Amino acid sequence: MKTVLQKITILLLFASFVACKVQPKKTEQTTVNKAVTYEENWESLKKYKIPKWMKDAKFGIFIHWGPNSVAELHTDWYPRWMYSDKGHINTQTGEITEGKSHPAYEYHKQKFGDQKDFGYKDLIPLWTMENFNPAEWVKLFKEAGAQYVIPVAEHHDGYALYESSITPWNSAKIGPKYDVFKALADEIKKQGLIFGASSHLAFNYNYYNQQDYFDTGNPAYADLYAPPHKLGDSVSKEWLAKTWWPRTKEIIDKYQPDILWFDFYLDRPEFVPYHKKLAAYMYNSGIKRGKDVVLQTKNFNFESYPKGTHMFDLERSKSDKILDEYWQTDTSIGKNSWYYAKNWIPKTSQELIADLVDIVSKNGCLLLNIGPKKDGTIPEDQKKTLLDIGKWLKLNGEAIYGATYWKVFGEGPTKATQGHLAESKDKKFTSEDIRFTQNNGNLYAFSLVPPANGKLVIKYLNSANINIKSIELLGYKGKVKFIQSAKGTIITLPKDLDLNYTLVFKIQK
Repeated sequence: MKTVLQKITILLLFASFVACKVQPKKTEQTTVNKAVTYEENWESLKKYKIPKWMKDAKFGIFIHWGPNSVAELHTDWYPRWMYSDKGHINTQTGEITEGKSHPAYEYHKQKFGDQKDFGYKDLIPLWTMENFNPAEWVKLFKEAGAQYVIPVAEHHDGYALYESSITPWNSAKIGPKYDVFKALADEIKKQGLIFGASSHLAFNYNYYNQQDYFDTGNPAYADLYAPPHKLGDSVSKEWLAKTWWPRTKEIIDKYQPDILWFDFYLDRPEFVPYHKKLAAYMYNSGIKRGKDVVLQTKNFNFESYPKGTHMFDLERSKSDKILDEYWQTDTSIGKNSWYYAKNWIPKTSQELIADLVDIVSKNGCLLLNIGPKKDGTIPEDQKKTLLDIGKWLKLNGEAIYGATYWKVFGEGPTKATQGHLAESKDKKFTSEDIRFTQNNGNLYAFSLVPPANGKLVIKYLNSANINIKSIELLGYKGKVKFIQSAKGTIITLPKDLDLNYTLVFKIQK
């Protein structure tokens, strides 16, 4: 007979074994970039490699939320447009309207008061966020199938959504009196998603129209509206050294993001002395934590970062071909806005799922933005879109997560329009548009828009290019009939099909 001590020992070992078996597998984010440290030169920085966890993730959530959301109209660049009394630029079309005030200028005067007496600084306390629940937000993102989340840390307005030691204009001191960014960062990490941060501060220096008849012309508010200068002047070395760089380092040091995303204006020549410094600092910060981290920039207008030293991001635009380096599209559910607006025009779930597939087939990933309301609620239509994507990914995720591009990205008449903010020029996908990925030895073919006649024709999958053994339709339990010939493969769609959006076929070859 076993002694009591032996029995206890066996029970403890068994309990330990069971505990090990039921522990969830964590995201692999170990260091693979072997450089001990990165130096501030391109030769050293070209040793950088985008980590596998980033390449496997494919789908992330972007969050534009803050005092901008209070206005509820013209919210994208509201802090700029509310002072645009003699001309403005349309961020969607690039069109410059000279001599005419932006609609936000009159809107602000009527809704809040004259810009001299009630400026953007006075809008900040109205960002009440009384219904903000970070745990519910992140739970929704997980249900949407997102693998990483990038909240805005600070936008062009100069207001930090985190507790800052550099500027008094931060959410812990002015406004909600709460470190919003930390609350999100903690919850994102707690629920097992990859945490990122975005910085849009570079444009702050030339964001506001500084005039004596506005509060922007008051030097007392220079920490928010930037030091007094003529609009369009080169960014001063002093502002870069005492404001932009310390605040950027503070985000990295204090919140330790695994992804750091930068908006345009970082590409301007004034920032050149900081390009290598920023990359080395970010990558070395990850090495200290035992993780490979990611720096995402746009390289817009000025070739800031040589190929292989960062991750390339396209705003509201996609590639029309397979890129040999992993890349990202950042776009919004809203066609006309990043921040919440009452006139928000949403993209459909079908459009966004097809875009995700198109991007992944070309060696990219999608960062999709939401715009919560000022009270901290995510609008129901945005929630539904995220849940639609999540439901689709639950069925078809094996063809997306961890997948790579195939020898061709696909076929069909619809091509992505190249260029910054080009998505508004894109044509809608058709039933002839097919995309491919591969994963774990399997080939996946996506019918972006399922054909109404029940017959899917894939020309590239002809007998000269591939020998198909079997085809399975993900989410469907029955057999799939197909005929392969020298002209291609014809798949007969099942009549009892109950699947939504893009169809995914798993092909054994």
